[in-house]
Amino acid sequence: MHLTLKDLRKGFENVGYICDEETILTVYLSLVLEKPILIEGPPGVGKTEMGKVLSQIFDTELIRLQCYEGLDENKALYEWNYQKQLLKIQINRDNAETNELENDLFSPEYLLERPLLKAIQSPRKVVLLVDEIDKSDDEFEAFLFELLSDFQVSVPELGTIRANHIPIVVLTSNSERELSDGLKRRCIFLYLDFPGIEREVEIIRAKVPQAGENLTKEIAKAVNLIRQNAEIRKKPSIAETLDWTRALVSLNKDRLQSSTIELTLNLLLKNRADQRVFHEQIGAKALRENSRAGISR
Repeated sequence: MHLTLKDLRKGFENVGYICDEETILTVYLSLVLEKPILIEGPPGVGKTEMGKVLSQIFDTELIRLQCYEGLDENKALYEWNYQKQLLKIQINRDNAETNELENDLFSPEYLLERPLLKAIQSPRKVVLLVDEIDKSDDEFEAFLFELLSDFQVSVPELGTIRANHIPIVVLTSNSERELSDGLKRRCIFLYLDFPGIEREVEIIRAKVPQAGENLTKEIAKAVNLIRQNAEIRKKPSIAETLDWTRALVSLNKDRLQSSTIELTLNLLLKNRADQRVFHEQIGAKALRENSRAGISR
């Protein structure tokens, strides 16, 4: 891959993904070394977005595997097309030898590609996003080792299938459980946290440029204050910050107001417990005043 650090930095800028130099460098090294990148961090900090952004930068397909408890290789790697196999058996019942028919039934023609096999067999380099790997079981995590280290998969009936092109692999984790050392050894690690105020201002400017400068800064400070409260369980994500900004712009607001915060709080805090904590410990008026502190009127 003929890619410079400057090229990657420019690519992130072009698609509007705002991040720090450490993130850019870590992603660059994973691309150059052709190693999977494991991104950990709280929900809503842009982990999944990284896979989407890389597919945009390289103008290639994004193949996504959403992990969940009970996920197995049949859903992630391949399945046999049993209906098509059964139809073949019925058609050839009297016209083929049993052994010949059996060999034919377990050929690539009857294989249904799932995300992992699709990424391996793609005729061009793709981005494989293995999202929320921490939600899968230990057994599935171990199953991934062959793919992550050798970029190949084993299908018992067909043997080993090696990658036509080594995919760009992004794994994400919300840290719901500790991942194995074996998985971590095969990846380059990156931790993403919520952005600071200045970084969030940059993100809002890039994604919602129609928001005024004062409103942009007040929103970034307000969201930062909410996230700092330890008792709020579901911290507002970057996407929710942007939704809130777009909502306030659509309401023709150029500054935060207590009444508007009250009426639109459900865009940031999406369960009753967190809303209760907000009203008891922060309050709309205090949030407005603190978010305006130091911003010119």
